[in-house]
Amino acid sequence: MTVNLFKNNNVRIILLLVWFMSAGCKDGKSGSKEKKSQPIEILAKNKWVPIFNGKDLTGWTWKIKGYPLGENFGNTFRVQNGLLSIRYDGYGSDLKGRFGTLYYNKRLSNYRLKVEYRFVGETAPGAPEWGYRDSGIQFHGQPPETQKLDQPFPICLEYNFHGGNGTDERPLGALCAYGMFVEVNGKKNQTTCVPAAVARTFHGDQWVTAEIDIKNGQITHYVNGEEILRYANPTYDSQNEIAKMFIIKGDSTVSGGYVSFQSNSHPIDFRKIELLEY
Repeated sequence: MTVNLFKNNNVRIILLLVWFMSAGCKDGKSGSKEKKSQPIEILAKNKWVPIFNGKDLTGWTWKIKGYPLGENFGNTFRVQNGLLSIRYDGYGSDLKGRFGTLYYNKRLSNYRLKVEYRFVGETAPGAPEWGYRDSGIQFHGQPPETQKLDQPFPICLEYNFHGGNGTDERPLGALCAYGMFVEVNGKKNQTTCVPAAVARTFHGDQWVTAEIDIKNGQITHYVNGEEILRYANPTYDSQNEIAKMFIIKGDSTVSGGYVSFQSNSHPIDFRKIELLEY
């Protein structure tokens, strides 16, 4: 009995040694080293993460012209039926230029942002002519706490959303630069807004997927998976009174900032907002 138990223990020890050796070598020496050298935080970073939870606006901050940061006048930004909705039914008979900004609370640098949105309803009374089915993703924006009380839009770049009227072409995806410059085809932009190189118009209340990819100063706009505009190397405009505050020791390079959505004047819904950080 003792002899048999001793033999069985030896067998167990040998089997365990074989298992450890095979586990350590099953991917080959080079493959094993590569896996161990890759930081865990990189593995966690390179995946899509929802930044809107479908329940409330946790992680977001709002700023409306004429109101302090954090005051959601008219319940402009709300969550209903699992959607992030921007509405103007609390503004009365005149919008009065009370444009707003909904900020995501984390500063970002290199990332890809994907949203699914749709325009709905009617433009708010008193809206500017350009406000019909107009909104956008703002990015590389100034910190929320630095936006002035009566400042309508932050210093930022914008992926502009337009919706068609059912008949006419009205492409989306233009770049609009507020207090910044960029390089389009190697040349500094001469106008505030630069139209998309590929024109795509979407009519009605259909859902549209818009994406922005930002990597080491290279910026690309996509719609429904198609590339429509590419530009690079954003810098602050030293002649802009607000933008020049962010130029440090003569360096006007814009390396990151805050993502936000506009409340311009036309109702809009978002059902998915996802972020992939590089």
